[in-house]
Amino acid sequence: MAWIREILPEDADGDLAEIYHRVAEPDGSVDHILRIHGLHPQLLVDHFELYITAMKRRSPLSRAQREMIAVVVSVLNECHY
Repeated sequence: MAWIREILPEDADGDLAEIYHRVAEPDGSVDHILRIHGLHPQLLVDHFELYITAMKRRSPLSRAQREMIAVVVSVLNECHY
């Protein structure tokens, strides 16, 4: 759970509701790591684009290698996300 105030998808309206719809998982949920940016929708868009670029676009690293790096960094940072 975030310690930063979040705007839940069901409470979002206008641009934020549209952005949440764009970044939602197939089941309609929006990850906590994205919802913490709900107070600043452009930051949410930028964060999501950075994630897509780092994890899904063309790279000399495979997707599996990038995921492994993310896991190691999360462990080192004691992040349970």
